[in-house]
Amino acid sequence: MKGTLWLAWRQQRVLVVCGAAVLVAAAALAAYFRSGMLDDLRSGLFDHCGPGPLYCSGPGDGLPRFLDVEPLRLLGGLNIALPVLVGMFWGAPLLGRDRELGTHRMVLTQGVSRAQWFASRFALAAVGTVALSGSLALLFRWWWEPAVNRSYGVFWYEAPALTGSGPATVAAALFGLTVGTLAGLLTRRVLSAMAWTLLVTGAVAAAVQWTHRARLLVPPHTYVSDGWQPKPPMGDKWSTGNYGLITASGHREDVLNCPYPSGRELKECMTRHGYTARFYEANPPGDYWTFQWIDTALLGGLALGLTVVTVLLLRRRV
Repeated sequence: MKGTLWLAWRQQRVLVVCGAAVLVAAAALAAYFRSGMLDDLRSGLFDHCGPGPLYCSGPGDGLPRFLDVEPLRLLGGLNIALPVLVGMFWGAPLLGRDRELGTHRMVLTQGVSRAQWFASRFALAAVGTVALSGSLALLFRWWWEPAVNRSYGVFWYEAPALTGSGPATVAAALFGLTVGTLAGLLTRRVLSAMAWTLLVTGAVAAAVQWTHRARLLVPPHTYVSDGWQPKPPMGDKWSTGNYGLITASGHREDVLNCPYPSGRELKECMTRHGYTARFYEANPPGDYWTFQWIDTALLGGLALGLTVVTVLLLRRRV
């Protein structure tokens, strides 16, 4: 290791060590709490619980029973916040510190091109970001597996799982890194770059969550059943909360027009109003990967675009 890569390592080694420490601590906690989760599952307390969104109640007292999944949710929350943290503390100083102190001019006078100066720093930061975010995403998945899509665990459509696991976590972290890098280049002040990074990455994270809740990019499926027959269980589908009744012409109307459970009363009400079936809208569990790859493509595309913009601006601003 020599030249600009050696200098990049010298400047970023503290961040690399901090990232490794976070990963080791998260792995140790995951191993501890996952072991406790498996012990609870082997105890037989949850053997009678089926899949689905309904609470699992104890056979004797009728009280809801849950696994201790709060630490798992905290890991998912860390993964969701990772783009902001990486952008502020790794991306913003990447170019911003040298620009603020003016030390980049000395480096460039030593026969180092602008491309080398940027590439060595950004490549090391990108590799570190991918390693950290990818490892945390895999750690979440491993910890989550025993309680995936269970009433006493964590469902795939909850934010800690949908946003805090999978390839989208890596793409989001790279996006945060590129936002911070570009902000450092433009503002020439590390603190200002950190503030802009927090604002931009926070806004994009909120927008991603909104697209998930609104099903803007992954529309729900429509499930139709006879009103007088018990409808198939919801299972691990992600309901939109949109339920209704269908007329013979295919028109959809409010479910409250016949607010009865399956049975004779519902059948009589549907016949009286001319309804032929009822429906609900939901996303099946297979849409987890649809959400993941769409988010990965969008955030990864933004990260690539911001990297190109940074490279083009470097030709004028350094």
